[in-house]
Amino acid sequence: MYMNASSAVSLTLEPLGLSRAYIYPAFLFGTLTYLFIMFCNLLVLTTIACSAKLRRPMFILLFSLPISDMLGATALFPQLVYSIVTQNRLISLPACVIQAFLVHIYGTGNVLTLTAMAYDRYIAICCPLKYNAIMTPHNLVKIIISVWSINISLIVVLLSLLARLKMCRTNVIDLFCNNPSIVKLTCEDTRVNNYYGLFTIFICQAGPLSVILYTYAQILRKCIMTNQSNARQKAIQTCGTHLVVYLVLEFSGFITLIAHRINVVSPYIRRALGLTILVFPPILDPIIYGLKTKELKTGIEMFLKRKVGS
Repeated sequence: MYMNASSAVSLTLEPLGLSRAYIYPAFLFGTLTYLFIMFCNLLVLTTIACSAKLRRPMFILLFSLPISDMLGATALFPQLVYSIVTQNRLISLPACVIQAFLVHIYGTGNVLTLTAMAYDRYIAICCPLKYNAIMTPHNLVKIIISVWSINISLIVVLLSLLARLKMCRTNVIDLFCNNPSIVKLTCEDTRVNNYYGLFTIFICQAGPLSVILYTYAQILRKCIMTNQSNARQKAIQTCGTHLVVYLVLEFSGFITLIAHRINVVSPYIRRALGLTILVFPPILDPIIYGLKTKELKTGIEMFLKRKVGS
């Protein structure tokens, strides 16, 4: 059976394998996790938007991160908790493509945003006298627009290439829809899709990784050379927080993308890592930045006190 990638056909996601005894606990856990992610990320967004002290380049760039995290969580959890309680793993092809779009927008957006934040930290620590001249509001807007333009353009083209394919399978090999799992539903020549997929991996992995390695090497060199212990400690704390967030996302994302192209990797490992990308960064990002970034932590505390007092 062949169907065009734009047709409204029903696909079947990989079964969850839950026994009846675990359906409602899993549904409750998934719902509470999603609400927790949305609350924490909205709290960070609202704090940055409402606090005049946080209207600085670092936090304006950080503003994009919770947006990406909420997109990623929304791509996964509503459909997942619905399928848990109904025990129905069917999803329409248009809904599957939308889910894949949100998943990839989230992953690419996080990587590019963290790269922009690394550049900001590099300028702030290594070129402090030039910081205000380089990170002007005009340049900041250009960076943010570039991040989202590159992100959306890459993913729109990636998924648009699916429209020319006819599919002969309906069983999605993952717990959620993504580009590699949708491409595997077709029996046609997918070389163009694969080449472009490798191109996007290179753009979203090699480019940001090069920037991260260079900026952190320079920051580490600066921290070693500085004689001010307070400045050194603050720089290491800020950059350490950033690096932990980046490494969690990078490790899970890179292994998952490569696992789709190497058949020897266990599908269970691939699915588990795929879930970690959409679960752990959206949970950890607001917690790590909220607790480890002093200005943001203070802003959140003041925001919560105002809301509780009012």
